[in-house]
Amino acid sequence: MITKEQWVEFVASRRSTRDFKNTPVADSIIDELLTDALTAPSWSNTRPFVVAVATGDKRDRIAAEFLKRWDSLSAARTGGLLPKIRLVLTRYGLPTSNRMITRPYQGVFKTRSQKIGRELYGMLGVERGDAKGRDAQWRKNYNFFGAPVELFIFTHKSIGKYAASDASLFMQNLILGAHARGLGTCAQGAVAIWEDAVKAEFEVPAGYKLLYGVAVGYPSDAKVNTFQADRIDPSEIKLS
Repeated sequence: MITKEQWVEFVASRRSTRDFKNTPVADSIIDELLTDALTAPSWSNTRPFVVAVATGDKRDRIAAEFLKRWDSLSAARTGGLLPKIRLVLTRYGLPTSNRMITRPYQGVFKTRSQKIGRELYGMLGVERGDAKGRDAQWRKNYNFFGAPVELFIFTHKSIGKYAASDASLFMQNLILGAHARGLGTCAQGAVAIWEDAVKAEFEVPAGYKLLYGVAVGYPSDAKVNTFQADRIDPSEIKLS
């Protein structure tokens, strides 16, 4: 049994990993992580989610398609008129799902997002006005930061936000289980905008929609993996 102090130190030491070694993760370890994750509570024990585990060639095909789509979108964002016209005509690269996550944040959410953006990109030496540099860093999402495993989490539409809640509890257990085994993870909303590319590689049952992805692997020694996001004080979320 771990002590309270050990638990506090353990959960506080978790970081999002944004650069991975290419060392494979054994299938048996992935199964252990899923087993850990399934100890999380669930709404009426419904477990309204499924997980697509992308490794090997399947992982590489999805990443290749994501990167092509991102390059098309990025060229339209930062290039000249021709890439913009091509994007409008072909629509190749535009979100095909979860378009809501591309909308601007509002209020305090925007403030927090801008803060972490400044700090992360500042560490990486990418200036605020450097659109191409920022797009190049964001592009790494679509190769899963080099992770050999990408988990795609799908939730059933019939249970709505409660399915998303259950999936998040599930993934928090999985992420902490990975951390306990010396693995790194990065939860990725960025990959949710092209659900069709994932469904092309997996037999996803009817009624399930992509919620997000999670990169899993062994962290490299890259400086970016030392980045620590700001943790807000409990007083910012505690209502009086």
